[in-house]
Amino acid sequence: MSSSAAPPVPTPGDERGKRRLALIGGSLGNLVEWYDWFVYASFAIYFADSFFPGDNPTTQLMNTAGIFAVGFLMRPVGGWILGRAADRHGRKSALTLTVTMMSVAALLIAVAPTYGQAGYFGALVLLLARLLQGMSIGGEYAASATYLTEASARNRRGLGSSFQYVSMTCGQLLGLGILITMQHTLTTRQLESWGWRIPFVLGALFAVVVFWLRRRLQETDAFQEEASGEDARDDSARGTLKALWQYRRQAGLVMALTLGGTVAYYTYTTYLTKYLVGSAGMEKTTATLVSFTALTLFAVLQPFAGMLSDRIGRRPLLITFAVGCTVGTYPIMTALGSASSYWSALGLSLLALVIITGYTSINAAVKAELFPTRVRALGVALPYAIANALFGGTAEYVALWFKNSGHETMFFWYVSGCALISLVTYVLMPDTRDAALSRAEAEADAHAGSDADRGDPAAAAPAGSAR
Repeated sequence: MSSSAAPPVPTPGDERGKRRLALIGGSLGNLVEWYDWFVYASFAIYFADSFFPGDNPTTQLMNTAGIFAVGFLMRPVGGWILGRAADRHGRKSALTLTVTMMSVAALLIAVAPTYGQAGYFGALVLLLARLLQGMSIGGEYAASATYLTEASARNRRGLGSSFQYVSMTCGQLLGLGILITMQHTLTTRQLESWGWRIPFVLGALFAVVVFWLRRRLQETDAFQEEASGEDARDDSARGTLKALWQYRRQAGLVMALTLGGTVAYYTYTTYLTKYLVGSAGMEKTTATLVSFTALTLFAVLQPFAGMLSDRIGRRPLLITFAVGCTVGTYPIMTALGSASSYWSALGLSLLALVIITGYTSINAAVKAELFPTRVRALGVALPYAIANALFGGTAEYVALWFKNSGHETMFFWYVSGCALISLVTYVLMPDTRDAALSRAEAEADAHAGSDADRGDPAAAAPAGSAR
């Protein structure tokens, strides 16, 4: 008598449970990664003079912002290396590696000596840590975007991918929450002396926990299908630049659609607190509370916008964002610069973040839906990281440069111009909502004869097949 038995057939409940666990696991890891990344910007106002001596606070912030921007220069490197790893060895292995790198970087910042202790050696340690963080984040964005999109049900990919920015924002909120707590328990002198090190120690510890969590994630069906398919034996081109070159048009789209979104996002998140303190003259504690409250509501909005995109498509939300950012940045930033109360600043910040939600809630899904499985992570990672290095990472530095030169309002036009370029891209690009991300989905389309109902089949085909 045979002892073998047929494997159990997964029930709809099993599938929902699997997707839920993937969503939670991927999101929690992403949260800690971005906490470590953003906490640098949140605490820069307290440790800037520890590494860069001088009497001009703006110059000190420019130095720390410059190191923040330099971290972005490593994101294309990390996107290339870790994106390739995710396409060749799986999304799970890449996610585990990124969080390991981030833990080491956070620990380096926590123990970096100040200028008074070791001269500019401390700034060098700070720089090296940010370079390592840049590599980690360069791979994290693509691995998590790909993982969350592939692990979601086809009709809920917008919702699933929206949790990337939910977790990103919650990571920033965690950092701001720790900052607010420390502002109310420590004096400013204590924060500037040693208190700023605490969040980096916590970040390293959080990352260790996430490492354990990510080792227990399941690989996505789309990658397993690709790795075990007919072409699995000849996988030398998977995740390579040569393979990506075949999809250079899609890579160009990723850069163009990222441009406006990344500049706007960093303007109204990492730079907002400094702008309210330096330009509106707001107290640091009040400005921090404005950012915390606005970002909390911003995180809540993401899933609703993601669900909306699953119903009406991705392009309407992207176009709404780009139009709002193009015409709204100057009046919103001008009003924020003269905001005299918590409530006025909060209202204006929320208005800006509601507009940006049209991009943040779905950009991960849009980018993943543009590429086939064998080059999806690299296709998302490398062009996105390049756009961020050129525009996202430099947004704060550009803003401070304009302020220092006496032409602060020129930065507002700069943000609007970037959004305008992305607007043209959104208008001309196809909607990616109905793209098939695996052979199984493509075969289901063919079987159901749904190509005609899904719009432009030529536009969906490159993204839809896992060939």
